[in-house]
Amino acid sequence: MLAIFVVVLVVHDIFGPHGYLVMRRKQQEIQKVNAALDKLNKENAALEQEIKDLKTDPQTIRKIAREELGLARPGEIIIKLPAQAPQDLTPLPPQPAKP
Repeated sequence: MLAIFVVVLVVHDIFGPHGYLVMRRKQQEIQKVNAALDKLNKENAALEQEIKDLKTDPQTIRKIAREELGLARPGEIIIKLPAQAPQDLTPLPPQPAKP
C-alpha cells in the first residue's frame, strides 16, 4: 500500500498541475520573456540616445538637414543625381504582328 502511495505521489509531482514538467515549461517561458524584455530595453535606450542627439547634437542635426531636407551652408552647392533604375535583363516576350 505504501509503495502505491509513493508511486502516485511521484507521478503527481512530475506530471501534476504544479509538477516538474509544468514548472520547467514556465521557466523556459520566463527566459524567453526576459530575453525579449532585454532586447526591447536595448532598443529603447538606443531610441532615447537618438532623441537626445536630435535635440542637442549639432552634427546629427546637420546630417538630417543635409540628407533629408536638402539644406546646405552658405556658399555650398548641392548636386543631386537621379536614382538609377534597376536594369531588367529579362527578355520581353515576342509581340504578335499587327496587320
